[in-house]
Amino acid sequence: MNRRTACQLLTSASAAHLAGNLASAADTKQDRFALRYILSSAMYGTMPLDVILPEIGKTGSEAIDIWCLKHGNQREQIDAMGFDAFEALLAKHGARVGVFTRYPLGPFGLQDEMKVAKRFGAGVLVCGSSKPSEPSGAEAKKAVRDFLEKMKPHVAAAEKHGVTIAVENHDKQLLYHPDSLRYFAEFNRSPNLGVAFAPHHLHQWEDEIPALLRDLGNEQVPFVYFQEHSEGIRRKAPKEIEMQQMPGFGGGLDYKPVVKALKDIAYDGWVEIFMHPVPRGIPILPTAGAVTAAINKSRKYVEECLQAVS
Repeated sequence: MNRRTACQLLTSASAAHLAGNLASAADTKQDRFALRYILSSAMYGTMPLDVILPEIGKTGSEAIDIWCLKHGNQREQIDAMGFDAFEALLAKHGARVGVFTRYPLGPFGLQDEMKVAKRFGAGVLVCGSSKPSEPSGAEAKKAVRDFLEKMKPHVAAAEKHGVTIAVENHDKQLLYHPDSLRYFAEFNRSPNLGVAFAPHHLHQWEDEIPALLRDLGNEQVPFVYFQEHSEGIRRKAPKEIEMQQMPGFGGGLDYKPVVKALKDIAYDGWVEIFMHPVPRGIPILPTAGAVTAAINKSRKYVEECLQAVS
């Protein structure tokens, strides 16, 4: 055996060893895959933060997602008490902030809120996108390109403050049709900009939800709602119909393919069990304990779905 052949064999053996180690590490990550839950303050309406924060651990969540008017008023509560007092309240309950949901500010009005997020260690700011409304095809392609260009200074600011802007795929906005999500996946280049993935706004294309999650990948989905469409999402309906927005409450969305897709992309962002009450701003159920119990019912269902596909 000459020296060149020996070196080639050693190089091949080293590459095979490295590939084996990487495959083993990937398999291990898949085996220990777990969902990271975050608790929405809006589920409790306008209840005080001192009441909501103790529910974080009870729901199996790691952190709180702070909502503002009109869906909740906890962000306004923070301003009223002051940042120092809120820090003390978090310490009292052993709680932390993971997300600020700030729809009224829109994608182009978040720069001041980035400083707040950084102060409290929240890594994600959730908002809507922009016009045009619900484009598809070539119109979606151009609109997504234009949106990403306009977002450049805001993405640069997000990078500076160490936060990620998560733009929800929402009806009547740019990111709605599956085409727009796929173009976003194709053209977005920033780890500080992603999608707050909302299955309930994809109810016309439920079969495409797992594929869309795979198209976007872990890098472009920092936040996922566990919420589905219901006839009670925007109009007053019997409570059992309204509650069908939540996993495990009799809605039509099968979560097994959804969590399988999340597992396949080794998803490590936030998942939030969520629903909209009618009218907005009230708790989904009358007491904090009842809200927490409903979230736990949904979480149990989701975990059963995850176990079924593991």
